[in-house]
Amino acid sequence: MIPVVLHHGLFGYDEIKLGSKRISYFLGIDKAILDRGHPLIVPRVHPCGATAKRAGQLKKTILDQLRAMDRASERVVIIAHSLGGLDARYMLSKLEMADRVAALVTITTPHRGSPYADWVVRNVGRRMGGLRMMQLLGIDVGGILDLTTENCSRFNDEITDVPGVRYYSVSAARPRNQVPAFAQHAHRTVYEAEGDNDALVSIKSSTWANHLGVWPADHWHTINRRRNSPRDTTGDIAPYYLGVLDQLKRQGVWN
Repeated sequence: MIPVVLHHGLFGYDEIKLGSKRISYFLGIDKAILDRGHPLIVPRVHPCGATAKRAGQLKKTILDQLRAMDRASERVVIIAHSLGGLDARYMLSKLEMADRVAALVTITTPHRGSPYADWVVRNVGRRMGGLRMMQLLGIDVGGILDLTTENCSRFNDEITDVPGVRYYSVSAARPRNQVPAFAQHAHRTVYEAEGDNDALVSIKSSTWANHLGVWPADHWHTINRRRNSPRDTTGDIAPYYLGVLDQLKRQGVWN
């Protein structure tokens, strides 16, 4: 089975250990893919660093883990959540990893930026000085800035899809009355600018290359952070990931 890379988004991680308990970013999704028989790589990169920095860390982790698995000559499928999709696109375009990657699947990645990132940078960053304060404290917040619509437009002018790698995307969307209370403002901000969205990223922005559909989930549900609301009829998101892998296999990404 082809190795699968699960790559986290902004403020993400591989797993958090609390005593004997482990909490993974891709909650239950990692186990489902392992149970399918895929060797699994789950990188940890800078949680909020710039895309270029995160892309370099992603490359190193993939190559190191493939060597550790004695699979150094094999290609992988990358499934990247949110900002992680931009990291992976940068890595493929700029860091000579096309021969190591058979396919990239982006899950609700803001390829064209997020109007909510625009709002955060404009209001929290500039008017309130939040981003400036973090920079003065030595905290790299480049990943937040990279998610604005303006910066993503520049990114797309420079970062092109690489021949030989298959690119896929998945979007997500929910009505505003079905997203968490803390995400209501973000959903409204994105909806007014770009329409249906997952409370951070619109369908319009997350659609890239071969679009595999729209999942009925908010941004956090796409990594199995669920509210267990009576309105939630989607349930465990892990089968959706397995469905994507089934689609890729049917399309000949691996034998």
